[in-house]
Amino acid sequence: MLKIMKVRRPNLEALYKEVDNYIPAKESLQPPRIGISANRRDGLSCIAETYVQAVLDAGGAPVLIPVITDLKALTVLVSELDGLVMSGGGDINPLYLHEEPIPQLQDVDTLRDEYDLILLRLAANRQIPIMGICRGHQIMNVAFEGSVYQDIHSQANHALLKHSQTLAREYPSHTVTLEPGMNRLRTIFNGEEQILVNSFHHQAVKEVAPGFRATATAPDGINEAMEHTEKTIFGVQWHPEAMAPQGDEAMKALFAYHIENARRFAKAKAIHQRIVTIDSHTDTPMIFPGEFNIGEKEGGKVNLPFMEEGRIDATFMVAYIPQGKRDEASLQAATAYAIERLNQVKRQQTLHPDRMVIATTPQEIRTIKAQGKKAICLGIENGYALGKLVENLRMFKEMGVSYITLCHNGDNDICDSARGKQEWKGLSPFGKEVVKEMNRLGIMVDISHAAESTFYQVLEVSETPIIASHSSARALCDHPRNLTDDQLKALAAQGGVAQICLYKGFINKEEEKASLSDAIRHINHIVDLIGIDHVGIGSDFDGDGELIGCSATNELINITVRLLEEGYTEEDIRKIWGGNLLRVMTAIQDFPNK
Repeated sequence: MLKIMKVRRPNLEALYKEVDNYIPAKESLQPPRIGISANRRDGLSCIAETYVQAVLDAGGAPVLIPVITDLKALTVLVSELDGLVMSGGGDINPLYLHEEPIPQLQDVDTLRDEYDLILLRLAANRQIPIMGICRGHQIMNVAFEGSVYQDIHSQANHALLKHSQTLAREYPSHTVTLEPGMNRLRTIFNGEEQILVNSFHHQAVKEVAPGFRATATAPDGINEAMEHTEKTIFGVQWHPEAMAPQGDEAMKALFAYHIENARRFAKAKAIHQRIVTIDSHTDTPMIFPGEFNIGEKEGGKVNLPFMEEGRIDATFMVAYIPQGKRDEASLQAATAYAIERLNQVKRQQTLHPDRMVIATTPQEIRTIKAQGKKAICLGIENGYALGKLVENLRMFKEMGVSYITLCHNGDNDICDSARGKQEWKGLSPFGKEVVKEMNRLGIMVDISHAAESTFYQVLEVSETPIIASHSSARALCDHPRNLTDDQLKALAAQGGVAQICLYKGFINKEEEKASLSDAIRHINHIVDLIGIDHVGIGSDFDGDGELIGCSATNELINITVRLLEEGYTEEDIRKIWGGNLLRVMTAIQDFPNK
């Protein structure tokens, strides 16, 4: 039986009085905006009212998205959402799977397919929590490069149960078994092994998309649910929206879970609006051989569109110079290359004056955010770029460089590397001069990639705090590039900051399993060890930084969502996302004036 929505008595004065006297809750208490994809029938964008009621009952504000394929309009609509429900409907055009239609294929609406796929891409790019239902579950699998059966009865090659019931939709018709182990459905359904579901389909998920795992199966082996291993994206084959409004507690819990994800995502977005978010290390200039344009998604992991989608305010783009020979000609070439790469980054400001500004100070970063633009800061990775000339520091400072990573993989004329031969047993005499001059000029000293001997000697020589622009915790991933607990304690004692690196091999010894969850463990470890004031984020994107669940700048907001889930406060998150780095940057830049 369909649950009837509340209808007031037909009294215009009473209705207007109620509307005019309604006082909305504070922003943080407002229901999250949940987009519902529409079905398309007889030229109408429509949806069963049960979808709307299920979202309302779970505490969301439902927004019906019309079936349109205008990219500009859909982008505006999706950008305002906190969550998305992909609804059920007809068959999926097999051409999207590079397949020809089989005779058992039923009604196909390619316009609906295109609309759904655009919606999913826009939502996924912005990390919006997604829930797929029946067809929505299947099209979601297609969108993420999985496969579907055009017709299970002719393609599954084994006996099937009845997957298209004649019972009313609010009644269950068969069971599904939840996959064992840690997954969202097991959590939502309090560890139950089986639940009752309804069923209305003849297409189904075949091979689950990469990055997803199956979470429920029908007795005949047909997939009934899946979820992304790290992101808040999941789908179910049945129709919970038909059962939830009738009081089915399990199906109500499913919607409650999705609405809670959306509420957390909305909070993350609001926090990013209020705080300054900074990624302290990206290698984007390295991946292009000549000119490049960060105004477009050109294949890298860091660009202005990704910063806008991920709500990241500032990023440090470094001129990375691989360690080479140390003869005069090679050193001069390294300096020239660093200058050329930095100039290519600075050129972006002339290409996109309405979207970004080169920033050199904390105040400039804050001002640029207030202007609605993105801040790009400059760094150098590998002091090899200095050659043997300490005066090059002033030149790079005048170009806008805010920090220099003293070395990379291999010892140089400044110091020993974590991947070197311990040539100097720490800093060279020239290196000590470099650190002192960086202090005098207000350039941050970055010890990522440095040997332990170098690290401790830098702490002795430097009169200002130092940074590790992209380093993780060796206690959790034993790699010489990571910082030991003793190093982290020493760094904090001097007021410095360690920016967690998202490079797979520095996060998890089993690199292919490295995930967002691992990065959160590193953050938790450092916070527990040395406090909230000494940790930040340095992705190493475009320098092979990439994790499951956080593989590009537009996905960095997922860290905030997970930090909220871990119980971090907005003030904690402000510090992690840039507050700590800005504090250190300010202290270093103020030092020459003391």
